[in-house]
Amino acid sequence: MGEQNVRQDSDQATKQAFMKSLLEEVQALESMLDSGMIESGKRRIGAEQEMFIINQAFKPANRVLDILDAIDDERFTHEIGLFNMEANLSVQDMRGDSLRRMEDEAQEIYRIARESAGEVGCDIALVGILPTLTRENLGLDSMVPTVRYKALNDALLKLRGKDFQFSITGIDQLNIKHDNVMLEACNTSFQVHFQTGPDEFVHMYNIAQAITGPLMAASVNSPILLGRRLWHESRIAVFEHSIDARSEAHQERGLKPRVHFGDHWINESVAEIFKEDIARFRVILTTETEDDPMGMVARGEAPKLNALRLHNGTVYRWNRPCYGVHNGIPHLRIENRVIPSGPTIIDEMANAAFFFGMMAGMSRRYGDVREVLNFDDVKTNFLAAARDGIRAQMNWMDDRQWPEQELILQELLPMAREGLQEVGIDADDIDRYLGVMEERVTMRRTGARWLLESVQNMKERGTLDQRLRCLVSSMVEQQSSSTPISQWSLANFCEELDWRESYRHVAQFMATDLFTVRPGDIVDFAASLMDWRHVRHVPVEDDNGKLVGLVSHRALLRLVATGKVGGEHKVTVSDIMNPNPVTVSPETSTVDAIRLMREAQLACLPVTDNGKLVGLVTEHDLIVVSSHLLERYLDGTD
Repeated sequence: MGEQNVRQDSDQATKQAFMKSLLEEVQALESMLDSGMIESGKRRIGAEQEMFIINQAFKPANRVLDILDAIDDERFTHEIGLFNMEANLSVQDMRGDSLRRMEDEAQEIYRIARESAGEVGCDIALVGILPTLTRENLGLDSMVPTVRYKALNDALLKLRGKDFQFSITGIDQLNIKHDNVMLEACNTSFQVHFQTGPDEFVHMYNIAQAITGPLMAASVNSPILLGRRLWHESRIAVFEHSIDARSEAHQERGLKPRVHFGDHWINESVAEIFKEDIARFRVILTTETEDDPMGMVARGEAPKLNALRLHNGTVYRWNRPCYGVHNGIPHLRIENRVIPSGPTIIDEMANAAFFFGMMAGMSRRYGDVREVLNFDDVKTNFLAAARDGIRAQMNWMDDRQWPEQELILQELLPMAREGLQEVGIDADDIDRYLGVMEERVTMRRTGARWLLESVQNMKERGTLDQRLRCLVSSMVEQQSSSTPISQWSLANFCEELDWRESYRHVAQFMATDLFTVRPGDIVDFAASLMDWRHVRHVPVEDDNGKLVGLVSHRALLRLVATGKVGGEHKVTVSDIMNPNPVTVSPETSTVDAIRLMREAQLACLPVTDNGKLVGLVTEHDLIVVSSHLLERYLDGTD
């Protein structure tokens, strides 16, 4: 998230002054480009490692501030969520053993993070989206308490004018409505940086756009969100919607979201991107700026361009241009943001090497990628990769459509190898990292496929919450061995996990695939549902999903006993339903639910959220919970 020394001012004069500084800084940047002040002829690489903090139940743990205190290492910092952490790797000259040095540092960071997390009873998980995340983890109480994050949340909500709401469809479907930006904390990535000179920036940026689809398809590791199996790289859709500040009017008009891939090649310079983003996206945060950036450039001094960098940090292109100053020398970088965290450090480095190699190899092979690829095809590749991963179809040169696997193995890996060889990367390291990529693609075993196949492998054993915990448990164990994902065994259902963590709240085991009736439905339909589905209770809801009653098997028996069924008069559900059933919320503890059902002599409990039906807990569900308790007691494990 970058600079933390920010403010959200409603004062119009402050915003106007910031905009004036922003415009002056663009002029200063163009002056630096014209005068040759920005560094060229250097090829440097870097990366940012993001990660999840998990507790002993393999669920998110809000302990980043405690862990950062324990680490005392300036490379580490927090992100927006208290269960996220980030570390910045050192910049490397792209030559010789630079990739091996980057891997060594990434492994060191991973080790330090795990050791420090262990001191507070936690661990680290490398994955694009943590499968055990729940809505409970996405409240403002899980946000790092800094001015920047609060200001970002308030500003985006103000611009949008209503809650964030979207739908994603994969194997399952997720419809979500959320009242803050914490959905952004669902995502962690391994962001790579590629320094390029100003004269070659347009060429290199367009290449980065062209290769992002194939890169992501081979790297996907984020298929499960809130228990739903969605896109292979669901981060793409989640991040786009998590900070979508567009009002309904802006969406209807086609205004781009702040997270976007782009709609065209760039043609002039890096300033072209900055200008477009200033023109399209309103300023939402301000900070202290330099007094006279143009004067600094005239004196040969490199301005920091605080306003430009802050605004750029609130627009999230998947290939984002970056301006920076190091040792007084300004430079330009391309930040690729699509690579997810994990599954292992070696897999992340294989992804990075593939990206760096393709950047170098394609830049030498093609004079202008715009002449051999259509941008619409490039954007289509990006979306196809996010949805389908390694099974995606890619539109490539000569108007040819390739299966992703064939494109990488036959075209892109050889090109990446040539690129790494030409910049002088050690041969053993090229073989190491591209070999990991080749094996993964050959086997079509991405992190996303491992996660999805593991869930399928566990079938319907236990509850969904238990299966997801087993998934994360196996993932953490295998990624700590540094074995590439292509060599992992599938996760199995693990009986040894503490079952209590999967039964603390009714949301963890309630039935959600419900068959319901409406008040105006005939009783015959409710009776048929009970017969077909072998259930003794049917919830009654209105057309908006609001719970308005409950029909029980006993109510039907009483109706039959009165002899009111049959004939011309049609008895409706509203005639026999209980219009005021006792309900609980998803956060209700299991102990409280058991006590309530026993004291009120209830056979089932509808679960509601703001009056909307979200689940059902029955006697049978609580018998299962109790049987686990008894089993553990008899085994002497509790």
